[in-house]
Amino acid sequence: MSTRAQRFARRSLSTAQRLSRRLSLIVRLFPGVAALVLVLVAVLVEALVLSRPAAMPWSAFLPVVVLAGLFLPPRWLGAVLLVTAVLLTYDGWSLGKDRGDYAAAMVVTVIMAAMMTWLAISRAPLGVQGTLAESMLIDLRDRIRAQSALPMLPEPWHAEVEVEAAYFEPFAGDFAVANISDASDRFEVALVDVSGKGLEAGTRALLLSGAFGSLLGAMDPAALLGAANSYLLRQEWNDGFATAIHVALELDTGRFSVGGAGHPPAVKYWAGSGRWQVIDTANGPLLGVLQGAAFPRSCGQLLRGDALLLYTDGVIETRFRDLTVGIDRMLGEAERLVSEGFAGGATRICAAALGGRSDDRAVVLIWRN
Repeated sequence: MSTRAQRFARRSLSTAQRLSRRLSLIVRLFPGVAALVLVLVAVLVEALVLSRPAAMPWSAFLPVVVLAGLFLPPRWLGAVLLVTAVLLTYDGWSLGKDRGDYAAAMVVTVIMAAMMTWLAISRAPLGVQGTLAESMLIDLRDRIRAQSALPMLPEPWHAEVEVEAAYFEPFAGDFAVANISDASDRFEVALVDVSGKGLEAGTRALLLSGAFGSLLGAMDPAALLGAANSYLLRQEWNDGFATAIHVALELDTGRFSVGGAGHPPAVKYWAGSGRWQVIDTANGPLLGVLQGAAFPRSCGQLLRGDALLLYTDGVIETRFRDLTVGIDRMLGEAERLVSEGFAGGATRICAAALGGRSDDRAVVLIWRN
């Protein structure tokens, strides 16, 4: 597909989403009026069926049933379905033996009505109809992606992030949050892995990314993981723990401190020796498990040509192999970056994850030219 066709398709989809959202809002404000309109449409279909039975199929009532299920709350949906059932019953009685495919159409209509009723009832606790629920999920996904975007760093610094959800789902339990100081002299980034994966971890990831986003740059880096741990404990989520790694980098000197909470260790590339090395640092406990836990930090420095690699366990973990095998595989992929260049390295390392697409994966790569 050409670029122009892709743009046209995106604009068309965006226009359709806006129209559907506006229609959903109108129906939400005036559900009785919308139900009355659909009833009138059903009566019109009934008149056409009786006047031209050979030209109008019995399935002509299906659009009324589908639209009612998509946009009306259960109470008004029941009214529309009741009127439709009465009309169809009258049709069956009035036609007598000359019913054609009436029985098959009735079965299809009843099945569709049951599906639309189930859909409306399942959405009722949210208080949304139509495509508003989908719009909320799209907004949730976009907010998580926007918070994972890294700020532009001043030369000679560069940073990349890549986040991939398990099984191509739109939500991931892994996310990154970053902040650069107003004076552009300190860069902080936290890479977090929320328990669960995909859609089930999406809402928890959004809440926790907001908490990390508010903490980064607003407090001393040494206290950040402790504050995030307290926040997670207050949520009292069942199995709502998380792992995290946090880096605070001084852009003028290259000195950095790194702290972890049950997270895989960071890896540093030493340009002087040409080797990647796992940073041997003490690791704190999982976030959201232990009250008052301590999160020790290690310090280091990035010189010209050096790089720092952060990753989640989805990059190195597999059900049938030891973690050291996954780290070795990741470092083997990282070795190629030395000759090919670090640009695009986060995406390449994420794509080469040992566990494939069966788990959420995230990589943050920071380097200094």
